[in-house]
Amino acid sequence: MVLSRGWSLFLVGVGVWTWVIWPRFAVAIWQDPRSWQSGTVADGAATSFLWVHALLIAASLAIGTTAGALGVRAWLAARRRKTS
Repeated sequence: MVLSRGWSLFLVGVGVWTWVIWPRFAVAIWQDPRSWQSGTVADGAATSFLWVHALLIAASLAIGTTAGALGVRAWLAARRRKTS
């Protein structure tokens, strides 16, 4: 499969966007009182609210990383094709 430079840049953008947004969201979830049984941040056991969001964040970061890596590979391949 051959991707254009435009699509390659789009995939790289998805990867960058993922790494800009999701870590900030992770901090917000960590600091949310609903994440902890005691209602105090990092005090007591984690609730299912925290675990579900942690799983979603991890999956999103993995997908974003994969998309970004594919975008970089496609960009480099397009550059090699152009110079050949």
